[in-house]
Amino acid sequence: MLDIIIRAGCFIAIIALGFTLRRFGVFQASDFRVLSTIVIKITLPCAIITSFAGRQIDPAMLSIALLGFGGGLIYVILGFLLNKTKEEKAFEMLNLSGYNIGNFTLPFVQSFLGSVGVITTSLFDTGNAFICLGGAFGAASAVKAGNGFDFGRIAKALAKSVPFLCYILVISLNLCSISLPGPIIEFAGIVANANAFLAMLMIGVGFHITANRTQIGQILRLLAVRYGVAAVLGMCFWNFLPFDAEVRRALAILVFSPIGSAVPPFTRELGGDVGLSSAVNSISIVISIIIIVMLLSVLLCKCQ
Repeated sequence: MLDIIIRAGCFIAIIALGFTLRRFGVFQASDFRVLSTIVIKITLPCAIITSFAGRQIDPAMLSIALLGFGGGLIYVILGFLLNKTKEEKAFEMLNLSGYNIGNFTLPFVQSFLGSVGVITTSLFDTGNAFICLGGAFGAASAVKAGNGFDFGRIAKALAKSVPFLCYILVISLNLCSISLPGPIIEFAGIVANANAFLAMLMIGVGFHITANRTQIGQILRLLAVRYGVAAVLGMCFWNFLPFDAEVRRALAILVFSPIGSAVPPFTRELGGDVGLSSAVNSISIVISIIIIVMLLSVLLCKCQ
């Protein structure tokens, strides 16, 4: 219990460090893009490669990717059903969906849940990528414009996503029992060691809340829906899925990941309220930290 609190406290301290350094001018708001590029295109792919090194995936676990896809799809559907105007539907379809796993939850998993937890997380995030890297945006765009769903745009977004392509590559190689050369694994391992620090520092630099009083109600409603659904999914995953406890534990934690980090940029492209989107996104990070630390404390003790 104490180890979890200390480790989680270190992650929170790194986030606070990034936020403080930006406030004092060491980092600028534009530096978030630089840090994000390093994490998404370099350290995260290396972390994915090392997480699969020397480990064999049970083909039955591939269904976990469908859970990641289905979890995000539920939020897209709810965003559509719970609103009246096209603008409201589009905004909430986008801002309810997607899990920030690679930049946020994966460092927690790497620290506390071992190799099985990391593989579970990677498979779940592979399905999640279809939603957070283009699927939700494509659906929201179609609703707002009143035209058809643009599958081509989603395919292009996924084709440009280095983490998604890395997931597909390492999973395919793993299922074919093909190992990457030792020097590549060694290099990836060195770079991957920086992923947790840079990911948390990036979150701190990008932490931003701007919302007026009239938007508070909408923020609270969005977050209530988001974490209410997460609670239901977490209980179902833990109690009813036919996987070992290590897998179910990881899944029960993953559903409490924050809203996807790509959502505010997609909201800007959609012509939505970026300030409101950033506020919801940043607050979800705080809530997820609290919930995930509590769940780690409870579930790790329960499985011992």
